[in-house]
Amino acid sequence: MDKTAEKVLQLAEQYRDYTTQNLSRLVRIKSTSGKEQEMAAELQRLMRESRFDSVRLDGLGSVHGRVGHGKRLLAIDAHIDTVDQGNLENWSEPPFSGRIADGFVHGRGSVDQKGGAAAMVTAGRILKDLGLPDDFSVLFTGTVMEEDCDGLCWKYIIEEEKIRPELVISTEPTALGVYRGQRGRMEMHVSFKGLSSHGSAPERGRNAIFMGARACLEIEKLNERLAGDDFLGKGSVTVSEFVSGSPSLCAVADYARIHLDRRLTTGETKETALAEVRALVAGQSASVEVLEYREKAYTGMEYGMEKYYPTWTVAAAHPAVSRAQGVFRALFNEEPRVDKWTFSTNGIAITGIHGIPCIGFGPGDEVMAHAPNEKVAIDDLVKASAFYALYALSMK
Repeated sequence: MDKTAEKVLQLAEQYRDYTTQNLSRLVRIKSTSGKEQEMAAELQRLMRESRFDSVRLDGLGSVHGRVGHGKRLLAIDAHIDTVDQGNLENWSEPPFSGRIADGFVHGRGSVDQKGGAAAMVTAGRILKDLGLPDDFSVLFTGTVMEEDCDGLCWKYIIEEEKIRPELVISTEPTALGVYRGQRGRMEMHVSFKGLSSHGSAPERGRNAIFMGARACLEIEKLNERLAGDDFLGKGSVTVSEFVSGSPSLCAVADYARIHLDRRLTTGETKETALAEVRALVAGQSASVEVLEYREKAYTGMEYGMEKYYPTWTVAAAHPAVSRAQGVFRALFNEEPRVDKWTFSTNGIAITGIHGIPCIGFGPGDEVMAHAPNEKVAIDDLVKASAFYALYALSMK
């Protein structure tokens, strides 16, 4: 094994308990989207404890911890918000326990995505121990509001903070695989305008529920014929909500609306997806729109974006992917699995909107994301912290 890789792995193992205890503390802090203030404060404390060269918050409330002083910049990202606990009956223990047992850290966010945050803090500590080249620095970001609007935090970092790294590593869960893309997604409303009449004479009106129901059946058919891609897989569309309104329960519904969750594979765009749905409802009193997200961060800042999250990939032969494979081999003496995420990540803004290369490497399996009894292997945390540190040291 290369001497640098050997030293990095030794330090990652030396800090095993430190990483584990840090994650346990982070899991015990409930931090749903827009309510990450306590989590951000603790992450800043850990970064300062690990001797990061600078630690601060941006206007949206994301944590920026920097190691090194050079102009060349690598970013390593972990979002610090989580989804809520869901139905407590599905959990075998308190969801925010942070319990350490059987080689795992248990609890909501252990996989998605605080395990990545704990591992990257340790990576920063390793880099402080070993030192970085003078012309290089690493920005570790603990980003907010990702679960509500993936990419929003990095849209802010790039467009408002004017920070543009040459590469970003996402610490979203990959089961220690090297990931290089994901399907995009978008959220649409299709609204139907009917005409009310008394329920005793429905023929006098136009029932918006019937319009919406027919559209739902067409959406089901559309899903079956959507295009596929050898790497990212098939696009998809589903109806995730149906609402309606009428003057009373004794009247024909004059309004209906369906919410569409559209997943976009290679070659599919906002424009093509809108055109497909508009074609399905042509000739009806219907409108199709892409939704907007605009909410207040815990800092009080209001910020938003269109709920269109572009498809993105990084080529298999891209230097960022090749370097990741080399780092993995140097550390673990085997070939990594190269794959993609099923879900969506901050990469939609980093690469999908702004064209900055992004790859993924994270502790834990994505099947545990948003699931009850979430847990991450401590061995994964150790390996991830070593990977991030050696990747930074390999960028010469």
